[in-house]
Amino acid sequence: MDVIVLIGRILFVAIFLASGVAHLTQTRDMEGYVVSKGLSRASVLIQASGVWMLVGGLMVLFGVWMDLGFLILAAFLIPAALLFHAFWDIDDPQLLNVERAHFMKNIALVGACLALFALVAHVGSDLGLTITGPLFDLD
Repeated sequence: MDVIVLIGRILFVAIFLASGVAHLTQTRDMEGYVVSKGLSRASVLIQASGVWMLVGGLMVLFGVWMDLGFLILAAFLIPAALLFHAFWDIDDPQLLNVERAHFMKNIALVGACLALFALVAHVGSDLGLTITGPLFDLD
């Protein structure tokens, strides 16, 4: 079971690690989109969110306080969904569908992060193939 959980962790964090690297290496390409959402200091926000995703993703990947890692990822996803995928403000039907899909993906990932946080905090070190046990104890 430990190997299956590790494979699941790898697959789960792949999106966050890839996005985190992209935020750090393609900051200029993303600035226009962030500015179009009414946010200033776009490059700082993009780089900070890239680091945020990498930290949370690496914590989950390597099993270092995974429960906290899941909370860090959820804390990224909620504002990302609300600020960048506000489909309710869009009139164009095609763009509305795209943004709704991204919004729902982010919300589904928040749900997964919260469920996995609770599982890790409850099961503790019995999960195996981790560097540390959980930071929180939900027994």
